[in-house]
Amino acid sequence: MTLMILDLIGIFFFAVSGSLLAARRNFDIVGSLLLGSLAGLGGGVARDLIIDQGVPKAFADPVYLLPPLLAAGLVFTHALGVQRYRRTLLVFDAAGLALFCVTGTLTALQAGLHPVPAALLGVTTAVGGGLLRDVVANEVPQLFNPRGVYAVPAMLGAGLASGLSVTGLFNPAVGIGVAVLVFALRILSLRYGWRIPLAGRTVASAGD
Repeated sequence: MTLMILDLIGIFFFAVSGSLLAARRNFDIVGSLLLGSLAGLGGGVARDLIIDQGVPKAFADPVYLLPPLLAAGLVFTHALGVQRYRRTLLVFDAAGLALFCVTGTLTALQAGLHPVPAALLGVTTAVGGGLLRDVVANEVPQLFNPRGVYAVPAMLGAGLASGLSVTGLFNPAVGIGVAVLVFALRILSLRYGWRIPLAGRTVASAGD
């Protein structure tokens, strides 16, 4: 039950980020709901399909549709008091990333996956919804944005969740602690512009 609650909270955070992006791009309320649903549910659906546990939870249990509905409604009615869409979007995105890297890993472990692929699937769950959201909205995905680190905090969180679970040290409080750490790293990377090395030389220095 605790895992499900954390999963629903993560869906809500990601769904808010999708609805905020829809509002920033001047989409209508239907577009907001669809983009929020894609962001909130996309990573989890990909995870469930990979572990082949039957119908993905997002389609098997109607309760998973409530967070995107709530997110779209809150953004539409300005209940969040949003003035700066992009900044708020990044905060909610970071919160969803932090929770999903933990819940995705735990779900994979419960399905019987080895700790290493379970952690990789946790990362996939964490970055999948945001990637789909940005691609559909014709934005540069945060996953590939050189300013700030995105996948690295998710890798750290998924690795910790997997390792702590295998050693028997994981509990709900520890899981929340791991999520808070991931969230803090993501926000600090945005605040201070932390970067990881580029894949190769820039065009200017490549000389061709």
